[in-house]
Amino acid sequence: MAEAEVKTVETLIVALPESAGSAIYGLVDVFASTGTLWREFVGDEPGRRLIRPRIISLSRAPFQCGNGIPVNPELTMDERFSADVIVVPELWLAPDDDLKQRYTRVKEWLREQYHAGCTIYSACSGAILLAAAGLLNGKSATCHWGYADLFRRSFPDVHFIPEPSIVFADQRGQIVTAGGATSWHDLAIHIISRHCSPGEALHTAKVYLLQWHGEGQLPYASLVRRQPHADSVVREAEDWLRRHFREPHAVTAAVAACGVPERSLKRRFTSATGSTVISYVQNLRIEEAKRLLETSDRSSDEIAPIVGYENPAFFRKLFKRSTGLTAGQYRRMFRPISDAGRIVAGAPAHLDEVRRV
Repeated sequence: MAEAEVKTVETLIVALPESAGSAIYGLVDVFASTGTLWREFVGDEPGRRLIRPRIISLSRAPFQCGNGIPVNPELTMDERFSADVIVVPELWLAPDDDLKQRYTRVKEWLREQYHAGCTIYSACSGAILLAAAGLLNGKSATCHWGYADLFRRSFPDVHFIPEPSIVFADQRGQIVTAGGATSWHDLAIHIISRHCSPGEALHTAKVYLLQWHGEGQLPYASLVRRQPHADSVVREAEDWLRRHFREPHAVTAAVAACGVPERSLKRRFTSATGSTVISYVQNLRIEEAKRLLETSDRSSDEIAPIVGYENPAFFRKLFKRSTGLTAGQYRRMFRPISDAGRIVAGAPAHLDEVRRV
């Protein structure tokens, strides 16, 4: 197909008061330069814009989104406009805010666009709006790992998958969700590759230094999150385990400390937190191992007994299963970030030194 015949991808980016401005305008910037910026940088013949992004909201009135960033919508949801792609970027939402009681018109509009055949994408917590609209019922989805419990409680019909960066809701891929806060990077690369060409996606990634997060979300996720619940015995068990998780037979000791039958505690623990007691202990131990890998030069064999595992092989297997990375890969990924805070002008950072793993 000749270049002149290539259709411009009409793309709508949903903006609401809770939206993250960095995601809105990051997507606008990247999409608006698709097809042109790489050619300018390398001295090729001028190209043509392949994606036309527009910001859409409930009205055209300017407003401020998250962190006071000004937004000037170009379209409203009551105007007739034929779009190929809709993107719902990250929303600043509390971990228990499921949006079920808000944005009725927005959810109605999203359903209308879906039934009209538009391809809908969400980045990070934008998936919560799609779930609240009922568009993810019976489908697979991802979102920032911090909202896993919200999906479990509020949207049990959604097959929530926290590990990947990108998830197709169905085989057709008419709805696609992306994971963490900067997952709009991955989403932009995916959209450009899918609706323009893989080569254009590669050029865009190179221009903007965008990195595909093929490792998924597991390396970034906190395995231990305090759940809101009213079971005082379970809360006592959680607090005790946070202090004593390194000890041998921690589960048995926690049962004794709480003074309730083991079977009862395990049942109540799972009901209140969504996790088994043994999984909670393992997660506490892996989180401590992650901290030691980020901040010390101890090998994985040295870390294993520190966090409560006498068998280093079992620890390595559990760590890989929990984070998606080996201990060595995890250290290489996150130790430079820890070291960055200690870099002094004129002093070597020693970030490339060989570390024991």
